[in-house]
Amino acid sequence: MSDHLFALRLFVRVAHKGSFSAAGRDMNVPQPTVSRVIAQLEEKVGALLLTRTTRAVTLTEAGQDFLLRVEQILADLDAAEHAVRGNGELRGVLHIGLSSSFAQRMVVPVLPTFLAKHPALRLEMIMDDTRQNFIADGVDLGFRFGVLSDSAAVARKVGQWQRVVVASPAYLARSPVLRVPADLAAHSVIMGPSHARQAWVFRRGGEVASVRVCGQVATTVNEVATAAAVAGMGLASMSRAACTHELGSGQLVEVLTGWDMGQVELHAIFPAGRAAIPAARAFADFMAVELAKAHSPVKP
Repeated sequence: MSDHLFALRLFVRVAHKGSFSAAGRDMNVPQPTVSRVIAQLEEKVGALLLTRTTRAVTLTEAGQDFLLRVEQILADLDAAEHAVRGNGELRGVLHIGLSSSFAQRMVVPVLPTFLAKHPALRLEMIMDDTRQNFIADGVDLGFRFGVLSDSAAVARKVGQWQRVVVASPAYLARSPVLRVPADLAAHSVIMGPSHARQAWVFRRGGEVASVRVCGQVATTVNEVATAAAVAGMGLASMSRAACTHELGSGQLVEVLTGWDMGQVELHAIFPAGRAAIPAARAFADFMAVELAKAHSPVKP
């Protein structure tokens, strides 16, 4: 990689991380080298691109414009190199933003297949169980469940699963009978990230039932909600894909099966303001196919 091309890629990482040291860790470069390379880049272009303070590194107005142009150039360069190789081989680093539960249950099990096809590609998973800022985190491809709020991003639906209510056999054995949604009033509910609202809505035919639920445990991590349900702490609502193993092993049992709680959608997100790199498009395609085979969501 040429010195100038390296400087451009380093500048992009600094811009997204807001830190010389964080960008250096990402690209395995010492912090003093990052500072020196960025200073040389600014001297070369004849403009101050970044404002340095003791608390953060932020883009100047010139830096914001430069970032948009550079990201497009780098994306076009990656695409051109990918096309010229002609063998579908992917290289470089793909930064993926996703939740820890999705990573553990759906990505990691199929990852060896993808990486075996692209040995020159390095994948970095940036995990956050809250609402990630994909642009600020420098993510090339994000995966997000539920309704999308960022209309500026380019999104593609790659999965859709039924929402279910589950509990452990031990919890159900010691709890009041649960036949209709109204019976939930007598039950303890684990408020997980998949369905944290206090009112759960069910439909059956033309009938709609809305029930206020409560419990002693709330979490922002799906794995914790699943583990709490397995431990017998109450009922939990989540996508069927999020508890497939536990349902199959009998650790959890689905209840209120005649009632519909709607669907949980999964979208692949290509952050706004930049072109999707070939590796991001390829991995989104790959996951859509793998999810369809393993969990039967929507067709890719």
